[in-house]
This record gives sequence, C-alpha cells and structure tokens, in this order.
Amino acid sequence: MASKQMLVVLAIVATILPVITTATVFTVGDEVGWSLKGNYTAWAMGKEFKIGDSLVFNYTKNKHNVLKISGDGFKACDPSKAAETLNTGMDVITLAKPGKKWYICGFSDHCSKGMKLVINVGGDLLAPTSPPTAPAPASFAHMEALSFSSKLVMVALSLGMVFILF
Repeated sequence: MASKQMLVVLAIVATILPVITTATVFTVGDEVGWSLKGNYTAWAMGKEFKIGDSLVFNYTKNKHNVLKISGDGFKACDPSKAAETLNTGMDVITLAKPGKKWYICGFSDHCSKGMKLVINVGGDLLAPTSPPTAPAPASFAHMEALSFSSKLVMVALSLGMVFILF
C-alpha cells in the first residue's frame, strides 16, 4: 500500500513541478535603474529573458517614463509610435509573449542619449530540450498564463489533497 501511495505522490509532484518554477525579476539597469546613466545594451547582454519573467523599471517619476514601442519607433527614437506609456516611477512589465521587445524613454532627447532597451524573449519558462511526446492535460493547458501566486495556491491545494487522501 505504501508503494502505491508513493507512486501517486510522485505522479502529482511530476505533474506540478513545472508549475512552481519561479520566474526571474530583472531590475532594468540594476543599481542605476532607468536613467541617463545606464548602458542598457550592456545591461541586457548575456541575460536570458523568458515568458513569465518581469522587467522592473525604477526611475524618477515626471523626469522619465517607459514607452513600449515598435522596432521602427525604437530605431528612430520616436515616442509618437508608442503602443503604451508607463509613468509610475516603478513600472513592472511581465513578459507574456516570445519575441523582440523594445522600450524607450519618451522624455526630451533621453532615447537618443541611450535610454532605450531591446530584449529578446525566449519561449516558455521551462522550455523543453526535446518536444513533448504527448500534449499537456487539458487542465494544465493554460498554466503559463497564471500568476506565480496562483501557481503556489494550486501546489498547496494539490499537496493538501495528497494528505487528505492518505
């Protein structure tokens, strides 16, 4: 009986382990934050950005902002091409889709002075080294869309069920 219980526990752990992998929170520019003092090309170099990771832009409100922008707008430092403007002074952007992402400061000539960042977001938080052999169960098909706290709640509930059943 104990071995059957152990198999059930191992099956549950194997199912939920990918869910609890933590995303990385990147503070853009580290100590200098989002400012004219940063070198954001150098900052991004060597970092691996994945779906679920977050970018935190810390800056002085009303002196800087963060514009989500297209590649063309980025190259031209053209704030009129912004898809979204963030201006709280502590903006958090969760990376939800793979591909290139461009950000600039829309104040004055800040972008042309280097306040711009381009990153490439890779695939899933847990990108498999080889394709999966079977599709994910329907109940876990949209797990990447859940927040980290939601994932922790699911793990806690799953573990609670194990203890209730055994």
